[in-house]
Amino acid sequence: MEGKPRPEATAEQALYAMDRMIALAQFGQQDIAARLGLNVTDLTCLGFVIEAALAGEQLAAGDLAERAQLTTGAVTGVLNRLERAGYARREADPGDRRRVRVVMDDTAQDRIMAVYGPFYARLGELFADYTPDEVAVLADWFTRARAAMRSSLDELKTG
Repeated sequence: MEGKPRPEATAEQALYAMDRMIALAQFGQQDIAARLGLNVTDLTCLGFVIEAALAGEQLAAGDLAERAQLTTGAVTGVLNRLERAGYARREADPGDRRRVRVVMDDTAQDRIMAVYGPFYARLGELFADYTPDEVAVLADWFTRARAAMRSSLDELKTG
């Protein structure tokens, strides 16, 4: 499959486009969270719960706190709200009764996809406009950009 002609762009133009997309995504997350009856932090944590469930991982409450960079006390509040909204529940870890696992509710995925589904469909159409090699470059770039962002954010916290 041959790629479509793409307009030339400088790194500065790409960074500008990325910044605009991130800004829109931040506002969009607020709207999506509200539509789902959550706040943005709860939605972010729910994303980690879904990610673990899809990967077949057991996610402990402490793991969620680490991934979300929240205190365990803050995660307790998040879990209380996610349980009240019917998105997740706590279960005792059968291997260590002191640990609490976070489990996605059976209806959560469908409820979330009702909101995210149209957006993911549009992204699927967009990706279909790229060759597999181009998609691989995009995936590589997003993965590496995320790592660069994590490093920069860590430096801000410690510096």
